[in-house]
Amino acid sequence: MSSRPSQGAWSTQVAAVARRYDREYRGQAVQVPPEIEEMPIFREWAAGRLAGQLASPFWQLAQPRRRQRCLDIGCGISFLVYPWVEWDAWFHGHDVSAVAVEALRSRAPQLNSKLFKGVCQGAAHQLEYDQQFDLVISTGVSCYYPIEYWQQVLAQVRRVLKPGAVFVFDVVNPEVPLAENWAILETYLGAEVMLTPLEDWSPMLKQAGVKILKQQDHGLFHLFKVTWPG
Repeated sequence: MSSRPSQGAWSTQVAAVARRYDREYRGQAVQVPPEIEEMPIFREWAAGRLAGQLASPFWQLAQPRRRQRCLDIGCGISFLVYPWVEWDAWFHGHDVSAVAVEALRSRAPQLNSKLFKGVCQGAAHQLEYDQQFDLVISTGVSCYYPIEYWQQVLAQVRRVLKPGAVFVFDVVNPEVPLAENWAILETYLGAEVMLTPLEDWSPMLKQAGVKILKQQDHGLFHLFKVTWPG
């Protein structure tokens, strides 16, 4: 593993990710070189077809259940697009994008004010919660940060997760043919992607005292379902 990055370096990347998604949620155009515009992956992104291909189906590993208190880290507008009302689970969100947070705060209560319990703006390693959750999920987040950063996220998740409850998250699989071009695209969209080898994750999780319950490949991403024994 590489040497531990500084908190300042993490803050810089957190801010870059926030700007990247603020622009996307606002629908702002992004200026890229002609050679990037010609890439099929850019055309897929510009047409709005890429997001659906990249979304990780966390519910296949741990579907939120009725009256479970769930935390979605890096939620974006998850409550508006995934079937939280059908799941009948209490939703708490956490995201770096001010635009996503504002969209949820204004629209989610209209969808279901009983299930939507609020959303906080902040980084994944700085969770602003004291209560404990029945389920924590985080998809599309770890890929923007070094693996050492995720150790800090795990510590925060463990703090807010009920004993024996599970955490489901995804990591990018650099071996997937799409990975390199996607990383190039994301750089031009404003946020660098960390193509951490997939085999580095299991040793890190073991070092963090995490028990891997299940794994699943889904396109560009690899899902982990984990817990903390005891």
